[in-house]
Amino acid sequence: MDNTQALTGPDAAVTAPPPAPPAPTAPAATKKLPEVTPAFWIMKIAATTLGETAGDLFAQTLKLGYFLTTVLLFLIFVVTLAVQLRSRRYNPFFYWTVILSTSTAGTTMSDFMNRDASTKYLSGGATSLGWGPQGLGLGYPVGAAILITLLLAIFAVWKGTGLTFALRDIVTFRAEALFWAAILVSNTLGTSMGDFLSDSSGLGYAGGALLVTGALAVLVALMKVPAVPNVLLFWIAFVLTRPLGATAGDFLTKPLAKGGLDLGTAGSSAVLLAVLIGFTVRAQLRERRYAPQAQ
Repeated sequence: MDNTQALTGPDAAVTAPPPAPPAPTAPAATKKLPEVTPAFWIMKIAATTLGETAGDLFAQTLKLGYFLTTVLLFLIFVVTLAVQLRSRRYNPFFYWTVILSTSTAGTTMSDFMNRDASTKYLSGGATSLGWGPQGLGLGYPVGAAILITLLLAIFAVWKGTGLTFALRDIVTFRAEALFWAAILVSNTLGTSMGDFLSDSSGLGYAGGALLVTGALAVLVALMKVPAVPNVLLFWIAFVLTRPLGATAGDFLTKPLAKGGLDLGTAGSSAVLLAVLIGFTVRAQLRERRYAPQAQ
């Protein structure tokens, strides 16, 4: 009897060699960015609205001016980004701190690009703001064109690298650096769009917010259309939530005579910060609860 017969006979279960163990699989990459849920969008809108009110608080209410505030907030953005990039896994406090820093920096960067030193942009009867130039005076159309070109350039470079645009799959340092570059520019662009809708379009603060909300509702409806990539819808929505935050922030803080609620930059910022911190604590607790199961 040959060996083949021995292995196929009644005693095959005894004489056959055990199956080879499965090849070890590479560990799944640890996520660095959050899941996109309804809570994510609530936090995004709260952070961008807070970015508008906090940026105006530093630049206008505290009279630091657009130039000094832009320099200060950009440095804060760099520090918070360095902490986020060095983190090995998603940390809600790190992530949302960078989102907030891009929103506040984006507010004053947009104001510095688009506005000039005329008194129509000052608040509270101020006649001047801070030190240095108070604006380049490019205007909203030119400023938006520059920012759109820069954002498209970032996406072109990103696509050229072959790295993913999907949020849940961004795990490498280079992909995350491109992601945050796009976030900073999109938040600055969104501020320009929001200020244009509020100040120059004739819609006013509430009208501008309603227009952007309607556009976001269209994006939600398009999620049901298979031909439209969800990644594209995400990035459009990410940009549009910034002008929503800008118009909502202006609506909360501007005087009643201008169509706002006149709640002030300090009070509005405090309420929005409390909301954002509450949701961030919730996200942090959720991550701690599910982290052991993911390992």
